[in-house]
Amino acid sequence: MSEPWNGPGGRTTRHRGTRVPGGRGPGADGGRTAGPDGGRTARPDGNRPTGPDGGRATGQPGGRRTADRPAPRQRDRRADGAGPRGRSRPDAGARRRPRQLSRGRRLLRAAGIFLSFLVLVTAGVGWWFYEHLNGNINSVSLDGKGGTETADAFGRTPINILVMGSDGRTSEEDCKLGGGCAKTGVQTGSNADVEMVVHISADRSNATVMSIPRDTMTQVPACKNTDTGRSTPGYYGQINSALEYGPACQVATVHQLTGIPIDHFVKLDFSGVVKMSDAVGGVSVCVSDNVYDTYSHLKLSRGTHTLKGVAALQFVRSRHGFGDGSDLGRTVSQHIFLSAMLRKFKSAGTLTDPTAVYDLADAATKALTVDDGLGSVRKLVALATDVDKVPTKAMTFTTMQTAPDPRDRDRVVVGPGARTLFATMANDQSLSATPGAKPSTAASPAGDATPEESTPPVPASRIAVTVENGTAITGRASAVAAALTEQGFSRSAGTANAPSRTASTTLTYGAGQKAQAETVAKALNLPASHLKEGAGAALTLVIGADWPSGTSYPGTASAPAPADTKAATADAHAQTADQAKTCAKVSPYKTVELNGVPMTPAEAYAAARTKPDSDA
Repeated sequence: MSEPWNGPGGRTTRHRGTRVPGGRGPGADGGRTAGPDGGRTARPDGNRPTGPDGGRATGQPGGRRTADRPAPRQRDRRADGAGPRGRSRPDAGARRRPRQLSRGRRLLRAAGIFLSFLVLVTAGVGWWFYEHLNGNINSVSLDGKGGTETADAFGRTPINILVMGSDGRTSEEDCKLGGGCAKTGVQTGSNADVEMVVHISADRSNATVMSIPRDTMTQVPACKNTDTGRSTPGYYGQINSALEYGPACQVATVHQLTGIPIDHFVKLDFSGVVKMSDAVGGVSVCVSDNVYDTYSHLKLSRGTHTLKGVAALQFVRSRHGFGDGSDLGRTVSQHIFLSAMLRKFKSAGTLTDPTAVYDLADAATKALTVDDGLGSVRKLVALATDVDKVPTKAMTFTTMQTAPDPRDRDRVVVGPGARTLFATMANDQSLSATPGAKPSTAASPAGDATPEESTPPVPASRIAVTVENGTAITGRASAVAAALTEQGFSRSAGTANAPSRTASTTLTYGAGQKAQAETVAKALNLPASHLKEGAGAALTLVIGADWPSGTSYPGTASAPAPADTKAATADAHAQTADQAKTCAKVSPYKTVELNGVPMTPAEAYAAARTKPDSDA
């Protein structure tokens, strides 16, 4: 853009005929042409006409003035150059300075007007952009169903976000991308087929991303979707189904399962993945072998690829192409994709290119549904700033440990080590810390009992606990009982309502059952001070008003003992976001079909020669 005071080419120009300071007579071009010394017009030979004494010609032939034209009366001039009455003769530069200052003032004034205009235009565009992005955002209230984080000793608070990938075909665009609408058309419901709990530490030095497989069976609490009016009194079912009752219900379900306070949520649909991958210019991923998932339609040759749009969606949706062909393999490939996207965000140039930033911000705000706590551009920018503070080597991706569901081999339940993983996140521990950290040696979560007072633990499978609800909150006993069952405790005892409301949670045990009670208390993070011996012969847990939500007791004011980070990451497929050379492991099993014939993804790739690759 050229300055308004300049010529068409963007630089200051002098037009013909324009008066030039210091010029006198007309030159060949119609202006007044200065001689070599900036004085009067030069002769064609380039020399200035002079008289015999070197002064100006006053009457000699060839001089400017002719003999028949008398020279005007001259002022007295002293030999030393002083003017009349001894005043010094101003030099040429002094004579021209007032005119130069005047021109400078005009330039400065023009520059000021232009800059003021530029500031106003920029501010106007910025305000429009800000309002435009705010208008893109769709936000939903959590209604406090995810619990509340506790600040550390310095007043800093961790951030826990549930990131959900919806399988909903709630628009024609999602129907086209996800398929499955041929008979039903655009649908109204959706499941959370991708669930990741993102924990950002209170000091912003580290982060943990834990995937929860969609096939996990758990207790869904009583919920009501304020948008659709659908409600449930609570049920035992697949964890991803809770989204049918709204994002807040999905948050409450994950909070109840893990005991981790969930402050926020972010929900992304099929088209959102496409928009985000396009906005960052593609995401670089690697596959260990040729792969063709005939279900998600991902088709890639062995090696590294930059995926955009639909190809990126095919990669993150593929569950038959990687690992053992289940949802567990898909979580690992999703971690690889997200790690690459984070590296792209942090790379030089991505966030310094105004066009890229606009495209990314516009795509993100259009693609996301968030809670009220993230429902503005300012809040999303603050979150992005917090994430950017964490180096990629301190971002750990994990998958919740699982075990086969005894009642359905195609489903899973919380497995060994998962509770330790939950505890590291709830206690704000880093999984990317220096290896060799000492594991917890506390006999109970709160450390109330000394090692000498504790008795050897009893296997969970040999312990049955009756869980009673002593609160006014529906479903509390069922939720805690389901959590115990998921950890391997016997189902035989059942649940009930307590005879009366109680303020404090208690676990009562009979004679000789102290070891069993301690095992239960450890599983629930219940301090030993809440255990008491009774006259009965069974273990009875009464949930009090001090435990209003979640399946892990809120704890005490004392700092929790550090969890064993090695145990937390055992069988959790842990990796950090800086591992750029990690390839997604293509499944060696016959997990796909082509023309009705079971094949491995690599065999399907070879058989589908005419089908173009996803990144072609």
